[in-house]
Amino acid sequence: MARHTQLSEQLHQELGALIQGAEPGDRLPSEPKLAERFGVSRATLREAMRTFETQGMIQRQQGVGTFVTRPLSVMEAGLEVLESIETLARRFELPVQMGDYSLRTRAASGKETAALSSDQVLEVIRVIESEGRPVAYLIDVLADGRLSQRELDMEFTGSVLDLLLRRGNPPLASSDTEIHAVAAEPSVANALHIQRGDGLLHFRATLYAEDGEVVDLSQSYFLPGYFNFRVVRRVG
Repeated sequence: MARHTQLSEQLHQELGALIQGAEPGDRLPSEPKLAERFGVSRATLREAMRTFETQGMIQRQQGVGTFVTRPLSVMEAGLEVLESIETLARRFELPVQMGDYSLRTRAASGKETAALSSDQVLEVIRVIESEGRPVAYLIDVLADGRLSQRELDMEFTGSVLDLLLRRGNPPLASSDTEIHAVAAEPSVANALHIQRGDGLLHFRATLYAEDGEVVDLSQSYFLPGYFNFRVVRRVG
């Protein structure tokens, strides 16, 4: 066990030195070549590379290769106040923009019908980009008709929350949010240009109006290396 730990630490040091010595945008050698170079199995190499990927230092693209990224900035936020990525980015003067997105009306699932009191829902899916790469994958589900087509055409830039706050109706009160570390499923991995199974931060939230009505059901997937979330906890 001690020898295994030693080898693992040595691999991380050598791989880290290789990444630090490269320029952002450089492509690293292939996994077989790296495994041979460091004298480890490809499975062991992949586990080490996951660590650097979650730190935002490399980006692995299926069938293309592994590229050095090293984020120039990290978005930091406490979780006590609900904020959109756009609001957070403006506060830190970081550039973000909406990438690929889709809007569709579909039949609600049983859980969605029970929560939103609607048989039809509007599903809003989009990618948020920073520094030229995808960093977040967001899904919002609202009762059909909650947002008008005009609002979506004229005002939507990526944040459903900000759109609802600007409108002010209904007045929003709170968000019940579950936070998990998850392995990226194929659709999310493809949207974020990462490998299936790579680690992500996953927020599943229910947004409530002041009268207790459920306004929005959302799921947010974040690349850990680009976001730093924290919670201030009271003693006692």
